Amino acid sequence: MRTSRAAAISVGLTLTALLGAAVAAPAFAVDPEPTHEQRVGVEYFPQPGGEGRRTEVPLTTEAATGRAAARSAAPAGATTDGQVGKLSVTGPSADRLDVVIVGDGYTAGQQDAFHTAAATKWAAITGIEPYSSYQGLMNVWTVDAVSAESGISGDPSADVTKDTALGSYFWCSDTERLICADIDKVASYAAKAPEADLVIVISHSTKYGGAGYSGLEAEGYPFDGVSTLSSDNAQSSMIAAHEIAHSVGLLADEYAYDSYGTWSGGELPDINSSIFTAERMAANRTKWYRWLGESDPTGGTVGTYEGSSYYPFGIYRPTANSLMRALNISDFNLPGREAMIAGFYREANALSSKPGASGAILRTRRIEVSQAELTGLAAPELSWYVDGVRVRRAQGLTSVVPAALGVPADGRTHTVRVESVDRTESVRDPRVRAEATEKLSWTVKASGRKGPEPR
Repeated sequence: MRTSRAAAISVGLTLTALLGAAVAAPAFAVDPEPTHEQRVGVEYFPQPGGEGRRTEVPLTTEAATGRAAARSAAPAGATTDGQVGKLSVTGPSADRLDVVIVGDGYTAGQQDAFHTAAATKWAAITGIEPYSSYQGLMNVWTVDAVSAESGISGDPSADVTKDTALGSYFWCSDTERLICADIDKVASYAAKAPEADLVIVISHSTKYGGAGYSGLEAEGYPFDGVSTLSSDNAQSSMIAAHEIAHSVGLLADEYAYDSYGTWSGGELPDINSSIFTAERMAANRTKWYRWLGESDPTGGTVGTYEGSSYYPFGIYRPTANSLMRALNISDFNLPGREAMIAGFYREANALSSKPGASGAILRTRRIEVSQAELTGLAAPELSWYVDGVRVRRAQGLTSVVPAALGVPADGRTHTVRVESVDRTESVRDPRVRAEATEKLSWTVKASGRKGPEPR
């Protein structure tokens, strides 16, 4: 992970602010659970391809009325329980966004099926831009969770219970397609992988369903969020793609509830929601004004379309539809795409080096850097500088010697800097471009002794 994740819960905090300011009744009903139970907000999608809904659920399976309690230990013979696998590891965890995928409802003999499902689901998610182009900034780990029984509770009907590692179940909060899990158990397994930033729980089922937990850091968990989804339903992959966008891109939901009526508050902090029409947005040079009028990958044109952040009136979104509005489309709109790229760079480093930056080195010491492998939309550029002057012949090099760059043997101290910039056309905001720019520098001790120049 690159930075603190405190900002990543802003979506959940924004929702709280909206609910507090609402003049209409909320669009969801909270189940009448005992007040001492620890509960958290989740988002779910009742129908494949439909819009989302929100509710509150217990954090642990034990707190869910009528569900089997999560077991305390793996079943006998579960030799791979807790085993960590590398689905896609592109660099050190300190420089990457680490995604951990854990399976539930897979017995000891079904772990290969879990690995296949994890690879399939991640391939579906990274088939969406900009996940596809920026996979090089992510590590993806799997953790085997061996269950005593195959499948999960609530499948095919509400009265079915299963003894599983994570206690996953349909019919959470009396909602059939909402899959909840025991988050304490999820955290225990996720902790076995390096520095989990985001967690995906793949529940063993062909039935459509899933959920996205938000605000978990505020509850003391070390990761941004948890997405649950059914393993063998192709449409469930979109749930995780949507939920990760909340944590990484800080994107708001673009759907609305009729009961919320008209928003009467001020401007929102959300990147993809605004109280301004296109004319006012352009005049104020705010939000997604740089994209107004552009053809969008979702179809149509970027503008201001009324209805977003749960309110049908008084708040606008960038496009008629997008992945943040409904799951019948697999594209982010242009402002959302830019926000996701910004999030990837907030969470990860595209540039690392040996020796480490900021140290003092001799002019004959070789410097090696590695740049994350970015493709498609990305346009990474690598440049070298000596005392602030660009060395054009070194463009794109990942291994240099300061003397060969032109650092003289004059007995003085000089500075060598390398700069990685993503020139992607999917970024227009200078602040995002700055986020996508990384610099490393070294103080070079230039000895005055003469000798052969390094080759």
